This record gives sequence, C-alpha cells and structure tokens, in this order.
Amino acid sequence: MPVYTPPLKDQRFVIHELLGAVDLLQRMPRYKDIDANTIDQVVEAAGQFCAEVLLPLNRSGDEEGCSYDAATRSVQAPRGFKEAYDQYREAGWQGLAADEEYGGQALPHVLQIAFYEMQYSTNQAWSMYPGLTIGASECLHAHGSAEQKALYLPKLVSGQWTGTMCLTEPHCGTDLGMLRTKAEPQADGSYRITGNKIFISSGEHDLAGNIVHLVLARLPDAPAGTKGISLFVVPKFVPQGSGADATVGARNGIWCGGLEHKMGIHGNATCQMVLDNATGWLVGEANKGLNAMFVMMNGARLGVGVQGLGINEVAYQNAAAYAKDRLQGRSLSGVKSPGTPADPIIHHADVRKMLLTARAYAEAGRAFAYWVALMADQQFHAADEEDRKFGADMMAMMTPIVKAFMTDNGFLCASQCLQVFGGHGYVREWGMEQFVRDARINMIYEGTNTIQSLDLLGRKVLMDNGAKLKKFGKLVAEFIEENGTVVEMNEFVTPLADLGDKVTKLTMELGMKAFANQDEAGAAAVDYLRVVGHLVYAYFWARMARLALDRIKADGDRVDPFYPNKLMVARFYFQRLLPETAYHIRSARSGARNLMELPAEAF
Repeated sequence: MPVYTPPLKDQRFVIHELLGAVDLLQRMPRYKDIDANTIDQVVEAAGQFCAEVLLPLNRSGDEEGCSYDAATRSVQAPRGFKEAYDQYREAGWQGLAADEEYGGQALPHVLQIAFYEMQYSTNQAWSMYPGLTIGASECLHAHGSAEQKALYLPKLVSGQWTGTMCLTEPHCGTDLGMLRTKAEPQADGSYRITGNKIFISSGEHDLAGNIVHLVLARLPDAPAGTKGISLFVVPKFVPQGSGADATVGARNGIWCGGLEHKMGIHGNATCQMVLDNATGWLVGEANKGLNAMFVMMNGARLGVGVQGLGINEVAYQNAAAYAKDRLQGRSLSGVKSPGTPADPIIHHADVRKMLLTARAYAEAGRAFAYWVALMADQQFHAADEEDRKFGADMMAMMTPIVKAFMTDNGFLCASQCLQVFGGHGYVREWGMEQFVRDARINMIYEGTNTIQSLDLLGRKVLMDNGAKLKKFGKLVAEFIEENGTVVEMNEFVTPLADLGDKVTKLTMELGMKAFANQDEAGAAAVDYLRVVGHLVYAYFWARMARLALDRIKADGDRVDPFYPNKLMVARFYFQRLLPETAYHIRSARSGARNLMELPAEAF
C-alpha cells in the first residue's frame, strides 16, 4: 500500500514564513483572534485524519468501486467510506470554514485548502463527497433566499446532508447554452423539473441522509443560450419542516439512472441523473442561474487544482521512498553502495530529475494554492475595500491557472513518479497506477484545461486590457526591485524579470492578433496559460529562495537542512523547468494558421 506523511513542515513554512498568514488574517475582523498555534493544531489534526482514516481506504475503494442497485435506484459507496464520513462529520470537519451562524467554525480558507491537499493526497474519490457539499453550501450562501439558507445551510455545514451540482447533459458538456432540462412553475411557488444529467459526481450514495442537488434548467419562456438558464435546488428527499429542525420527507422525482464506468476515482459515484417532475425551488433570479452556479463552479475549480497538488505530493513521496531502496545498476560517477550488488536508483541522474520535477511542482503549487486561499479570505473579509477588490481580482485571474496548471503538473508528475518504479509502477499493488488514473480526470472536469486557458487569455486578461495581470505583475516588479541588487539572488531575479517582460510582450502581441482573428486566441491559449503559470511559480520560488538564503546566512552551520534543501530545489526549478517557457512562447507566436489550414475532412 502507498505511504503518506502529511507535509507539515513545508505547510508551516508556506503559511507562516512565506505568506505571513497570521498577520494578514488578524487584520480581518472575522479572524482577529486567529494565532499560529491554532493554525498548526488544525493542520496537524487534519493530516492525522487523512493519513490514518482516508489513506487505508484509497486502494480498497478503488478496487471495490461503487455499486448500483437498479431495483431501488440506489448507490452504495465502497466499504469503509460511510464510517470515514461519519467520523469526519462528527469531528466537525465539514464546517471548517463555514459561518458560525450555520454551525461552522469560521476558520480561514487557507486551512480548508491545506486540508483539501491532504485529503486529495490520501483519497481523492472519497474527498469529492464532502468537497462538493462545501461548494453547494457556498452557492446557497451567496444566492439562496433567507428561507433556503435557514433550511439547507445548517444541514450542509454539519454534513448531515451532502450536495452536488447538476450541469452536464448527454448532448452538451461545457456548452451549457444547449441544455434542455425544463422547469415548469407551479401554483405554490415550486417548479416541476424534467431532464437528464450526466457525469454528476456524488449524485447518489449512502453516506448521508439527504442529497441536495443544484440543478440548471430552463423556464418555459427562457431566452435561448446561456441567458436563459436558471438554478434550482432539488433535494433527493423533500424536506419537512423548516430551518435547522427540518427532516426528510417524501422521495423526490430525481434518481440515479446508472453509474459511469470510469478510468479512475472509482470510489466516487459518478452518476447519470434522471429528473422526472422533480420538485425544485428557484435559487436567485430567473435566467441568472449560470452566474449563481459560478460560485460553486469556481470553488470546484480551485478544489480540482488542489487535487492535482495532492496527487503530485503523494506520488512524489512514494517515488522518493522507492528510489532510496530500489537497487539497480551502478552510479555513473562510481559505486555508492559497495556492500550491495547495485546502487539505489536515487543515485541515477534521470531518476533525480523526475523526482525533483515532482517536488518542485508540489512545493510551488502549495505556495500558490495557499496564497490564493488567503486571497479568498481577503476578498470576503478584509476590512478595507481596496484590499477586498485586490483579493477578488486575484481570485478571478488565478482560478483558471490553479485549475489547469496544477492539474497538468499533477498528472505529469504522477506519470513520472510511476516511471521511477519501472515495471513495478505499472503493477497495481504499488498504488502508482491509481494515482495516474485518478489524476487524469482533474484535467477534464469543471471545464477542461483548454477551457481554463481560453478563460484566462480571453476573459481574465484581454477583456480588461490586462488590468488584473498588471496587478499581479506589480507584486513581481516590487519583489524584483527589492532583490535586484542582492548578488545571491541574481540566479532567481534575472530569469523572473526576463519572463515578466516576455509575458507583457506576448500578451500585447496575442491581443492584437486576436482582435483581427479570434482563432489566434484559441491557438495560443494553452501555451499562454503554461507561460503565465510559470511566471507565478517563478515568483513564489524566488520568494522561497530568498527566505532560505536569509535563514542559511543567519544560522550558519546550525541551519536546519530544510532551508539549503529548499534552495537547491529552487535552483532546479529555475534551471530545468522554467526554460520550458521558451518553447511555449514560440509555439504561441506561431499563430493559428498551422492549426486551422488543414481542411476538416482531411482529418
């Protein structure tokens, strides 16, 4: 069975030393009483739950999968999943960052993201059940009526009920303007909803007493396209009573018509959902449902990005442990283990390259994801309006990068870490092939990574003439200004500044080309996101390198090895991974013609 140790030391380094989270949070009225000790205790307890409760169920859940009973239209999760969920719920984990008004603990989002990372490292399939519930509660919190909040939020925050989002239909995926599910208004203010949804994660299961589905559908007089989509809350069981004391009543007309047979995440029920005159209630304004659902979708995209980080980390840990034990060949620079017939493969250069790639992406991803979580806290809870606006802008711009860049890296690193195992990696008992299978879906759902790339370039950068990008660029420029004369930082500051200049020029060039031909944006978007993703990672790696250099200088021979090791990984990133941007810049600049000139019938 794979092993996992919560990366507590690096998490503390990121939260406290790199981000200065406590000082930032204490300036927000909601978190004025937070302290470092509380943060550390929560992260440590979360890591213990993940390592001791979730990890042992990961392989067994994958092998058993979910089972569907056609007679009762019910789904049973793998053995142990419900018991783990009960333990999770009873400990109060579901409401970690939720408002106290609804039974939550009102702790910072950065703690939620740290917990997410460890959940996804140890059991991505299980973790999707409570993860989607958080998204559903946030959507209702933002757009639900007072009655809907009073009824559903206490149940969702406590984990008594779980949540889903029902968007995709058999004939349309990302193009939600084509959806056909219909909602007919009733005299009592409810709606009768009929249609079919597919790929609904956690759509049916036996973990909780009710499932609250958020469903996109069309009213009879709705405009065509995305402007005619409304959002409805459609519970599996119609609630009886009101507020926190509500109980489940009659079975609603929404059920699972079958399970999708997937490449990975077998322990999560991915359902085909049938709505047959199901009773639902409008959430927010009519025909404004897509805007409301984006609260949940964007939250899910951040969560999916952290899924990429989680699998990246656990794959690295297992590959590093294996490489230190596995004997194969002799080191090219001379025997390293004279008492054995071969040297451990950790001494082979290309094995180290694969391991360092995974480690560099994991540590940069952790810094980036936790910073974005702090931006979420700043967006919603900062005392100053300008700070809230900055947090909102960073959240908007960084969401597609978190989702796409981190999941691309997660799959790449899972695959390379499998390669470290050689033939053993392809064999189920080591667990590596499950990481690869589970990681692959993260690049697809919640909007494929190409969709995220188009969102970044088209909506988040070009649509506002680069205003949000310039705000992040200002952070980079300030760091370069502060460290440009520090000799020891030249190897980090110079390439960071160079890439910043290239991103500015590339953005202007692509904007001008896309103005004349929108295919130019489509042709360049994936390369562009990859380049901007590296700009973000280079910024955080440069900051981490500066902290490591300062600590080495201050502590001398007594320095904790953590800091020189961090510095060495930073050098690897800048020298081995960042140069990838040269290829992507050249590819983006090559234009749309080499993609679009071949006639469709020639494929």
